Amino acid sequence: MTEATSQTPLTWRYCGEQVKLWREGAGVTRNELCKAADYHYEYVKSMENGRRKPTLRLLKVADQMCGAQGKLLAAHEYLKPDPFPARSQEYMQVEAEAVAVHWYEPLLIPGLLQTEEYARALISESYPPLDDETVEERVSARMRRQDALRSRPSTVFNFVVYEAALRTFVGGQDVMKRQLDHVLGAGELRNVSVQVLPMGRCPGVALNGPLILLETRDHEQYAFAEGQKTSALYADPAKVSELTQTHGMIRLHALSVEESAEFIGKMAEEL
Repeated sequence: MTEATSQTPLTWRYCGEQVKLWREGAGVTRNELCKAADYHYEYVKSMENGRRKPTLRLLKVADQMCGAQGKLLAAHEYLKPDPFPARSQEYMQVEAEAVAVHWYEPLLIPGLLQTEEYARALISESYPPLDDETVEERVSARMRRQDALRSRPSTVFNFVVYEAALRTFVGGQDVMKRQLDHVLGAGELRNVSVQVLPMGRCPGVALNGPLILLETRDHEQYAFAEGQKTSALYADPAKVSELTQTHGMIRLHALSVEESAEFIGKMAEEL
């Protein structure tokens, strides 16, 4: 379990305070709660003070000892980790309603094309480290997002992937081979196209980072750009136009869909 790295979530603080109030109201000492839950004193203190997320075990034990009749245990539902980082949540809402998604990725396989083992290798290596529950929730959420490729056949998904992303062994050679095969399979869907940007044809703007263009059913245009620890969803027409031109320049240098499938297929065979 990791401590919060910036502002402590309000749910941690509120839930921890409730545990403390119920404990004190029931005349249960912190030492008694620690012994019953088999936790060290400072660990429980951190949870009661909101510095750590109260665990399911603590809530169960405290609920029983304090006679809360399920009121403390019910808090666990609100302590589950967010399926997406806060900086990506607004983008996810737009993506879920988009009728067109044009995604360029220079270093990694796009999230909508990742296998579960590839996604887990990436997410589990996040820094600062994530706890196991958060890793599993984010992997599951990424897999659920991929349902859109098949459940929304009228939505156009175009992916342009820089060659470097195909040659980076995330999770190891075997994981990468299955990942490449998975990309080929996704590219066979009639609403999905995958193009490769070869290293020898890479324009300078292609090295600036990931870029995604989205269009909604109401023909609203958005652009999403992401960096190491920052991201931005743009709706301003001037900015969207600028990034659309950038994406167009990148795609102009990419291989055709047919050439790209052959390129990826050969890479998979070599692994």
